[in-house]
Amino acid sequence: MFGSGRFTTDSAAEGLVAYLSTSPSPFHAVESTVRLLEEAGFVRLDEVDVWPTAPGRYVTTRGGSLVAWSSEQVGEGAFTKASAETVPGFRIVGAHTDSPNLRIKPRPDHERAGWQMLGVEPYGGLLLNSWLDRDLGLSGRVSVREADGSVGTRLFQCDEPLLRVSQLAIHLDRSTNDGLTLNKQAHMEPHWALSQVPTFGEWLADQVGVEPLDVLAWDAMTHDTQAPARTGLHHEFVAGARMDNLATSFAATTALLDAVENPADEPVIPLIVLFDHEEIGSMSERGAFSAYLPTVLERIVSTLGGSRDALHRSLARTVIASGDMAHATHPNYADRHEPAHHIAMNGGPVLKVNTNLRYATDAVGAAHFAAACRQAGVPMQEFVVRSDLPCGSTVGPMTAALSGATTVDFGAPTLSMHSIRELVGAADQAMYAAALAAFLAPRGA
Repeated sequence: MFGSGRFTTDSAAEGLVAYLSTSPSPFHAVESTVRLLEEAGFVRLDEVDVWPTAPGRYVTTRGGSLVAWSSEQVGEGAFTKASAETVPGFRIVGAHTDSPNLRIKPRPDHERAGWQMLGVEPYGGLLLNSWLDRDLGLSGRVSVREADGSVGTRLFQCDEPLLRVSQLAIHLDRSTNDGLTLNKQAHMEPHWALSQVPTFGEWLADQVGVEPLDVLAWDAMTHDTQAPARTGLHHEFVAGARMDNLATSFAATTALLDAVENPADEPVIPLIVLFDHEEIGSMSERGAFSAYLPTVLERIVSTLGGSRDALHRSLARTVIASGDMAHATHPNYADRHEPAHHIAMNGGPVLKVNTNLRYATDAVGAAHFAAACRQAGVPMQEFVVRSDLPCGSTVGPMTAALSGATTVDFGAPTLSMHSIRELVGAADQAMYAAALAAFLAPRGA
């Protein structure tokens, strides 16, 4: 329960700061998560291997996506003779690892007006102006030719201030403060040197310890080098990059670690899934619109002795909580929010509702999430977008459609969403994790 010592404001906020610092790309976020899970006894499984039939704590990864679960609570052969009352269901918390940023093009090197530039392509719906005049590092993964001729993958992270997208001085555009217009092709390319430099591929080869000709391809991206930090007069906020949606990924991981130590009263399998590519529509081999999660669920049931029929029976008892950050009411733009649904920073988790199902929440899913907040002893807020504004979406609706399971969308209050540096409440992070732990391990009244 929140306040019992298992979830505290300081531990949750400081844990989030550390997690953000080691997770500049989706690939690094997955590895940061795996490290936390392995410390608690989770075993990493490769998708191409035969998975163990013994109940346990497991995690499997695919690029920037991850699924982790524990079958300890249901035991060996849990699906073999299960009745309608005892067939285990899944309790799933979903989130995503990707965030809007500037990504390096395949042939990025060029010169302009004596400056050495890198070609970039905006990824997702980033707030372009927030990337101006920031010190940017580079991170991601590289595909390389190994010594035996095979293709290998290596991560890299350089937190040095290598790149900058410099803004035009106001003297050269007096109308800037009347409305800044940025062209993604012409105005967002970063510079990183004046004199002749190694090509980006050569620089990257040095980062991962191979010869330049052995660099085959990359998924490389920029990130803000300013460290995340506690902010505010009373340190009541956490400011940093990629809160959307690594704050949820971290809360989900923390919640799963708690749920396996404090299991549910009923036969459930707690599971978290962290998807890549949410910010660009999830249509990939590891996005929420893929077969990744359904395939893993089927394999889990199979290893525990269940048939395909058992899988569908289990899904009928499954509840999914899709987590993505929620818009806190902005003090300077309060009129942009639904008047009866203001969202307070440090006011607790947020239930997200949209009657057109941009969020997957219905009354049944909402009841499950409200029960989890009550079990955790935390307040719950309710978000509805203004009727005259478009509503964003999440992985919730597509996960619900692919699984057929009851699904609810939720989040934590955030300001400056999709900026290079976002803001969340410090106390919200503890309440967030506590509510998700209760959701993963439901108990009777």
